[in-house]
Amino acid sequence: MHKLLEDSPGKKLLLLGNEAIVRGALEAGVAVCAAYPGTPSSEIANNLFFISQEPSSPLYFEFSTNEKVAMEVAAAASASGVRSLTCMKHVGMNVASDVLMTLAYVGTKAGMVIVTADDPSMHSSQNEQDNRCYARFSGLPMLEPTSPQEAKDMTIAAFDISEKLELPVMVRTTTRTSHVRGPVELERLPDETVKKGRFQKDPRRWVPVPAVARIRHEVLLKAEEKARSLAEGSRYNHIDGEGSLGILATGVGASYAADAINELGLAGRVKFLRLGFVYPYPDKLLLEFMQGLKKVLVVEELEPFHEDRLKVLAHEHGLEVAILGKKSGHFSRLYEFDPGHVKEMIADTASVEYRLPAMPDLSEIPQLPMRPPSLCPGCPHRETYNGIKEALKALGEEERAVYPTDIGCYTLGLLPPIQMADYLLCMGSSVGTSAGFSVATDHMIISFIGDSTFFHSGISSLANAVHNEHKFCLVILDNSTTAMTGHQPNPGISLRPPGYDKPRVEIEKVVKACGVKSVVKVNPYKRKESLEAYKEVLSKDELTVIIAEAPCILYLKRVGGKR
Repeated sequence: MHKLLEDSPGKKLLLLGNEAIVRGALEAGVAVCAAYPGTPSSEIANNLFFISQEPSSPLYFEFSTNEKVAMEVAAAASASGVRSLTCMKHVGMNVASDVLMTLAYVGTKAGMVIVTADDPSMHSSQNEQDNRCYARFSGLPMLEPTSPQEAKDMTIAAFDISEKLELPVMVRTTTRTSHVRGPVELERLPDETVKKGRFQKDPRRWVPVPAVARIRHEVLLKAEEKARSLAEGSRYNHIDGEGSLGILATGVGASYAADAINELGLAGRVKFLRLGFVYPYPDKLLLEFMQGLKKVLVVEELEPFHEDRLKVLAHEHGLEVAILGKKSGHFSRLYEFDPGHVKEMIADTASVEYRLPAMPDLSEIPQLPMRPPSLCPGCPHRETYNGIKEALKALGEEERAVYPTDIGCYTLGLLPPIQMADYLLCMGSSVGTSAGFSVATDHMIISFIGDSTFFHSGISSLANAVHNEHKFCLVILDNSTTAMTGHQPNPGISLRPPGYDKPRVEIEKVVKACGVKSVVKVNPYKRKESLEAYKEVLSKDELTVIIAEAPCILYLKRVGGKR
């Protein structure tokens, strides 16, 4: 039995923040979940997948082709009266935002939770963005936990809030709250989970043509004010201590701030507001917090989300209080925080003597060489890159080649000695940008995309390339899994995990159905055969597709395949 299915109320488990979210969803009676994997959210989807495979599991889970589809699946389940959840990394919300903005209008029935996992410092991402801005943009409520216990509790609360407001509720984590491990007290799992619902037809609710959308926008604004009232009285927003200095903190910054306040001897001597129900802004609480303060230090990663709100409120209500944070230079909009820096800034603001501990003298230790991430030994992508490089050399086209690439293991083709990644924007961009390069330059365009990424957002771009007669070579690196995020399945996999019996969608058939006439499939380990195929395809002045099909070497070992 999966450890998160243990029905032992009162027992404490040591869980990741992501695992705690899963447990909270199970305790809340979630029945339908859908996701596309993306770090730092991946463990949520992985655990939901394995739980759904349990013989007596009440849960339906799917790895959808992308985040937009996953949100649509969860939204329809909620509209049918079944509690649902979708999760994604921060940039996944960009993909799903078209759904999100209209879903806020039509709303939900059963509780629906959207987990967005932000990645300050870009540990595994192409940008760092603050998805609290999506809550404000869409008008949807957002909770932000500071610990695994809060992650579980807030997930349960999010389902209840969703049903009170008939809106989806967002739960925002960051890398540190997703991947920190801490004690989590279990509550009882529901005796019965609603697995099947009934959709009540109501076109004036569910079909937002302009006449309906105008009405629903007003409904959303009213619901947003109800959500603000809930935020005002939320147990996740609370003030401790008193004094002329205030500290407002959210997320992992609240944990750092709490530790710093205790370690600096400031407990009870500063007014500390921990915000967990972060949007809508609890304006009354924020004004109450600022009463009698001379200074407020705002501890929040990435954007000055609450810092700016405090400034607006202080100005509107004539409060003479200095709001310090990012714009005062105490904190940066760049990267994640660390406990030492938070402690130093609190000490400075409170005029408390404190110096960061001196770094130990490591001058006698030789400098260790850098170890950047790289493709695994034996990775089939290495063979594909090497083969195409050799083919280009034989054709005398090395200097003319440009390599748009995509999001996945093969992004590591950027590094020496491969160095075959020249341009990258987002999931699926290799195909669309190749079209742009083909009409704007005389370069030979050879782009790379993985099998999972192709299904995620490459197909429509390929259809566009066929229709508009773009000329480039698209190399689909099919390693039969979604490798970089932890070997999750995708529609095209041929090497299957035990018990996984979903029908396969063959990439070659999809490519041909899009209208590509020149399609070649190779096994990159068969180097001589592949080389001849590469040279033939690269000699053509038309849109071509090479499907390099060989399983991920680690995934092959994991599922017990033959090497």
